[in-house]
Amino acid sequence: MYYKTPVGTAMIVEDDGFISRIHILDEHHEVSEPSSSLLLGAARQFDEYFAGTRRTFDLPIKQPGSDFQQQVWQELRKIEYGKTITYNEQSLRMNSPLAIRAIAAANGKNNLWVVVPCHRVIGSNGSLTGYAGGLWRKKWLLEHEAKIAGIGQTKLEF
Repeated sequence: MYYKTPVGTAMIVEDDGFISRIHILDEHHEVSEPSSSLLLGAARQFDEYFAGTRRTFDLPIKQPGSDFQQQVWQELRKIEYGKTITYNEQSLRMNSPLAIRAIAAANGKNNLWVVVPCHRVIGSNGSLTGYAGGLWRKKWLLEHEAKIAGIGQTKLEF
């Protein structure tokens, strides 16, 4: 299914009763109607997220990855809406302080855009780094969440 967002078209894929991929695309695609109740639910939850009425997603998700990647992605889901952490903080939360690069690489392999919020991880100096959807989208998502959460003025840099 192709779903229109304020930052481009998202491709949402269902496999065996799970959302398995959500990618934001640079190229334009015509919006398509959901072909299942799960995809319809995903579209509704994204509508609510972008309207500012949803802060967490409640979708059955499953993406392939190693045990380590699964742990990294699970940790990403613990980052509160409207908040950010650094890659270093993420490594400390995972009790793997020497695995910062491996954690960053696993973040980059996340195939569940926004639902697994890798956009909430920033550089140690507060800069926006490494985002497959483009840094301008990362900035937009963080500012959107900060505004909805009422977290005041944010200064986000590339």
